[in-house]
Amino acid sequence: MTQADCYLLGYIVKTHGTKGQLVFHLDVDYPEDYEEMESVFIETKGELIPYFVELFNLQKQSRVIVQFEGVDTMEKAQALVGTSLFLPLDALDELEEGQFYYHEIQGYEILDQKLGSLGTVREVYSVATQNLIAFDYQGAEVLIPITDGIVLEADRTNRQLHVELPDGLLEVYTESNASNEPEDGDED
Repeated sequence: MTQADCYLLGYIVKTHGTKGQLVFHLDVDYPEDYEEMESVFIETKGELIPYFVELFNLQKQSRVIVQFEGVDTMEKAQALVGTSLFLPLDALDELEEGQFYYHEIQGYEILDQKLGSLGTVREVYSVATQNLIAFDYQGAEVLIPITDGIVLEADRTNRQLHVELPDGLLEVYTESNASNEPEDGDED
């Protein structure tokens, strides 16, 4: 199994207790969908290693306490803190037309209904308040909120993300970037 065959499920953020339990942060919309998870792959030194789940205790939001088979001491658990968690792509549910998983749109061309091609999706940030699509436009990083009125659909066939940006969104990023540049004739 390689990373190309998998999607990022989340991260191990810390240990819990003294018997080898770990705290996961699941980077997914519905953590409860993973309560029956039997195993997960952990990236260790560039390799994906399977770990089998003995206990899965969903706490709040995306926080989960997990016990792995064979990880029964604080030292063994501590060695896994900070690692990434992966599951095979074929474990994902099939989505409806136009919907997308965040990991799959990286590299998609962003097409605005009015402005046309804006660039390509560089990254998707999942933060507590709003998930954001990041791309570079005229030398500045631009963040697009992922909401139904702005992100319209993902075209998997053509690897395009159709959007309708709010008026002035690009200018917020490009004007602040331009104001940081020295004007002609200014010398230090």
